Amino acid sequence: MTSWEIVSRALEFVAEEMGVMLKRSAMSPNIRERMDHSCAIVNERGEVVAQAEHIPVHLGSFSVGVKNLLQQVELEEGDMAIVNDPYVSGTHLNDVMVMAPLPGGLGYVVNKAHHVDVGGPMPGSLNPSASTLYEEGFVIPPLKLMRKGKLNEDVVKMIRENFKVPDTSLGDLNAQISANLVGIARVKQLVERYGVSQVVEAWNTSMEYARRLTLTELARWPKGSGEDEDYLELDRLTRIRARVEISDQGVLADFTGTDPQVESPFNAVYGVTFSAVSFVIRSLLGKDVPTNEGFYSVVRVKAPLGSLVNPTKPSAVGGGNVETSQRIADVTFKALSHLMPVPAAGSGTMMNIMMGGLRGRYWAYYETVGGGMGARPNRDGVSAVQVNMTNTLNTPIEIAERQYPLLFTAYRVREGSGGRGRFKGGDGIVRAFKVMDRTRLSVMAERFLIPPWGLLGGGNGKPGRVTIVRGGVRREMPSKFSTVLESGDEVVIETPGGGGLGKEEETSEG
Repeated sequence: MTSWEIVSRALEFVAEEMGVMLKRSAMSPNIRERMDHSCAIVNERGEVVAQAEHIPVHLGSFSVGVKNLLQQVELEEGDMAIVNDPYVSGTHLNDVMVMAPLPGGLGYVVNKAHHVDVGGPMPGSLNPSASTLYEEGFVIPPLKLMRKGKLNEDVVKMIRENFKVPDTSLGDLNAQISANLVGIARVKQLVERYGVSQVVEAWNTSMEYARRLTLTELARWPKGSGEDEDYLELDRLTRIRARVEISDQGVLADFTGTDPQVESPFNAVYGVTFSAVSFVIRSLLGKDVPTNEGFYSVVRVKAPLGSLVNPTKPSAVGGGNVETSQRIADVTFKALSHLMPVPAAGSGTMMNIMMGGLRGRYWAYYETVGGGMGARPNRDGVSAVQVNMTNTLNTPIEIAERQYPLLFTAYRVREGSGGRGRFKGGDGIVRAFKVMDRTRLSVMAERFLIPPWGLLGGGNGKPGRVTIVRGGVRREMPSKFSTVLESGDEVVIETPGGGGLGKEEETSEG
């Protein structure tokens, strides 16, 4: 292994170690247990040098969000910046981004973590009824969280007064600061061992290597373009249309023909759209390509301004990050299916569950529930996993019951929910719980009306479903709602299965 490869691999491990520090130091189960966070190292221009294998919807957005942040704030050694404005950071309000400069102007360490509640009227700060950003939560513009190694107490006070679970949020924020400090220390050690010039040369070489390797792999793909569409289940079916072109220069995804932005929280900022397309291309590459700016540079996205996939501020975007991102990935796969083998549709929803209430003090809980992976071109889909744009773990029942007024009544594979075919789609999940106190529940989900599609004659996966049981009476709910639960109410969540691929093989008797 050459010296540049050693340094490049070391930087990837630095990003991974940052993630370990963040996870172990965090206070919320959403970060500590589910690992809803991501870490990266970027150069002085904001180009991704190395990233850990964390959350796909976060990672691609770093390539957009860091450059936006650098245009609005100047950082000196010992400073750290904070922002959660989606139109800067590239995801949604819950994802608080913290960035710090490396010594000598080499670049920056950066992380994102999903805070379980960032204010606003609804638990979890994902408001199914929001029509603007201001109805979702508290917007933090680019600010200095630290100056010359000292915490900016004004920012801390602002968070304490506006986030609904401030002690947890500030604990998670301290974990993000610690993660960046670990990243800085480890990069310093690399520089001390190899020297500045060799480190810079290594990451430049790594980016060029990733670009060349990606283009080499893409050269094996069929040239041309595929076009298709898929839909979100809003007040009406809302179209996302994509034309994906493969050429010697890379991949272009053009979303012309997608419906305009909507007055609901399902608009996806450009960073989310870029992340989803990048995820699909990275997933289909046959080689282990370093996921840095070299890879991102061969992916181009054309998303018309004012559309569902590139809205204008202050359109609401909370659900765009968690649900529309899934549909963007689906339609990108679907467009490419006209050119090459791709998997059938996965569950197509993060099945977001947000709860909160007062028990002496306010509590807030957030989780996503996995589903079925779509069947792959040469094997069945995987059951009961987080699919596509999410890469989180589940929240262990023991942790949730210990910290919140919840009693879980079921957690199992939703057998038979995957689409049939030569290769079967993975099955979804059944997860059910009772609330032990009066609780506000919000749900943001998809694929209740339009099931995950199969390919090449494969069957569709079963759609999702949420049922509330009160006094023995079952009430089936829509995919997006907010309601108040009384003590003893049970919520039954059934996530979609993945689509099947290929016609079932006929069997003969005798």
